[in-house]
Amino acid sequence: MYSKTKYKSEVTATLLLVAVFLTGCNSSSSNSTTTPEPVSTPVPETTPPTINLSGSADFSTYIAFGDSLTAGYADSALYSSGQENSFPNILAKQFALAGGGSFNQPLVKDDIGGLLIGGLAITDTRLKLLSTASDASSSVAGTPSTDVLSPVTGSFNNMGVPAAKSFHTLAMGYGYRDAATLTAGGANPFYAYFASEPSSSATMIDDAAAQLPSFFTLWIGANDVLAYATSGGTGVDQLGNIDSSTYSASDITDPALFATTYNVLVSRLLASGSKGVLINIPDVSSIPYFTTVAYNALPLTISQASDSNTAYATYNAAIASSALSSAEKTQRTINFTSGQNPLVIEDDNLTDLTAGSLPSIRQATADDYIVLTAAAKIGIEETTGDPTTIWGLGKALLDADVLTLTEATLVANAQTAYNSTIAAAATANADLLFYDAKTSMAQMKNSGINYGSGTITAVYNSGGGFSLDGVHPTARGYAVIANQIIDLINQSFSANIPTVDPGTYTTVFYH
Repeated sequence: MYSKTKYKSEVTATLLLVAVFLTGCNSSSSNSTTTPEPVSTPVPETTPPTINLSGSADFSTYIAFGDSLTAGYADSALYSSGQENSFPNILAKQFALAGGGSFNQPLVKDDIGGLLIGGLAITDTRLKLLSTASDASSSVAGTPSTDVLSPVTGSFNNMGVPAAKSFHTLAMGYGYRDAATLTAGGANPFYAYFASEPSSSATMIDDAAAQLPSFFTLWIGANDVLAYATSGGTGVDQLGNIDSSTYSASDITDPALFATTYNVLVSRLLASGSKGVLINIPDVSSIPYFTTVAYNALPLTISQASDSNTAYATYNAAIASSALSSAEKTQRTINFTSGQNPLVIEDDNLTDLTAGSLPSIRQATADDYIVLTAAAKIGIEETTGDPTTIWGLGKALLDADVLTLTEATLVANAQTAYNSTIAAAATANADLLFYDAKTSMAQMKNSGINYGSGTITAVYNSGGGFSLDGVHPTARGYAVIANQIIDLINQSFSANIPTVDPGTYTTVFYH
């Protein structure tokens, strides 16, 4: 077949030959006065090839199912612009170019975040930085206008519910819209705000499956370990216990319970003949909530170190004369030098010597994670004017301020089990894709992610990837996630969905 250019060239050559022939005829016949008719040969038009944007996927009814990471939560709150920049909403806008339908979100009523129950605030407004020269943040001023008892109605494509654990998504009553129940913690206000039924009959998965998704994303399970981790390991590892009714909010979900629940969710979401993307759980060690505050964040002069060592002399002597193992004696001995010093922390995994009036304390190591919220009190006197109550020095950081190595290992074990379940579910069905958020978040921490027009990292405040709560991405971070999911869909389902420019999305706020 000829190309259009080649075809035109050959037509032009033909016209020239015809012209030469006619000229020759005129010169050999001097009596000829006939002017030759111009030769006109039509050039065929070519039709550009049709690009199949959706590939083998159908985006007409996209459902995003999950927790706060799906809802667009950021800066310790759910606020309207955060929802509008959730990774599912970014995906939905791009899916619309490939035949995707409308995408409804249960938008809150303002951009400061926070919830009310009957006019009383139950959650804080979003965080803002206090200045460009500091990492310190505070809640923005203002009163929330989103009252859970004045809900939004309809069907919602974004089924992301902050604080939801895997087993919550199957639980009747999780969205019970009753003031007393909500205030007592018997239901989730974020779900009650848009649950299909105000009574105890609605479940998250029922509300999602009823919309007959043609495509879905499923990102659930982070809170099954994160609530334990962010509380500094104050909960219980429920390994071996599949009865979620006995769990507290900060407990680690048993991996067997997670697996059973997860497989039910996948089955329900696939029941309408859909395709989808399953997303795994990032390591807590990759997010700034656990990596920002150094274990040795306590600077001391020679004089301060000497005075502090004197203050701990009696404690150290008691540890030395105890029946503890040599290794634990070394672990629990407190010693300071000039320069940066490890923080003094509580550790409830130490041998209990409280009967002898010896607290379970030690100095932190590089294997411990000091949580982000502890930064505000390190080096500050608990009792003003009493230097012996300086947090991290004379006053040990609380158990809730630190995720110790022992506790972090429990988190990692559960997370590994959850991710195995997620990967297995994706592998078992050709209609399911596996997005490795764990690897992506690790890359963001270790080297940063180049998105074309810039790079995001996991450095708190300045990295651009994480919001001020240190757990949830910024709008730019969510855009990077959306792009990576689009790339996966394009590659696996032969789609041609355009990506977005993350550089046009916001990061942290000063107002």
